[in-house]
Amino acid sequence: MRTLGIDPAIRNTGFAILEGDHATAKALDYGVISIPQKVPQSKALDAIYSHIKNLIKKWEPDEVAVEGIIYVQSHRTAITMGAARAATLIAAAGFSLPIYEYAPRKVKQAVVGNGTADKSQVAFMIRALLGLSETPPSDAADALAIALAHLQASDPRRPVTLDRKQI
Repeated sequence: MRTLGIDPAIRNTGFAILEGDHATAKALDYGVISIPQKVPQSKALDAIYSHIKNLIKKWEPDEVAVEGIIYVQSHRTAITMGAARAATLIAAAGFSLPIYEYAPRKVKQAVVGNGTADKSQVAFMIRALLGLSETPPSDAADALAIALAHLQASDPRRPVTLDRKQI
């Protein structure tokens, strides 16, 4: 199975393409869609949408796993994050791909074993679990973790330990 993992954000959206199952997962591609602060939000959303569409065309994933909505104290931040998330979801939905969401705490629990792990711990574990030669940037590591957690939750031989919600 080929999975596209997405950690949506308006300025730094992490993405990852994994192939295999939870035990044999191999990272085919990963990185961060970085949008400079000077770019207006509408243009940033279009760039995220376009980049995700191009990734789907290039890698032809079977499913998409995206980070679920997180609690933030600022309404403005919540709206901005929601807009970035929507851009990724619309891009994937345009290809009729199944889309699953995972709570950040559950992803950290699945990958690190601790739902309150910080970004550096997630990145370190992703490097170790996927046998990467270097530690990925934190947003890319989060996308890799989301994709890996999805593969774990999708494996019929494993008891499902993650709450997954198809959207």
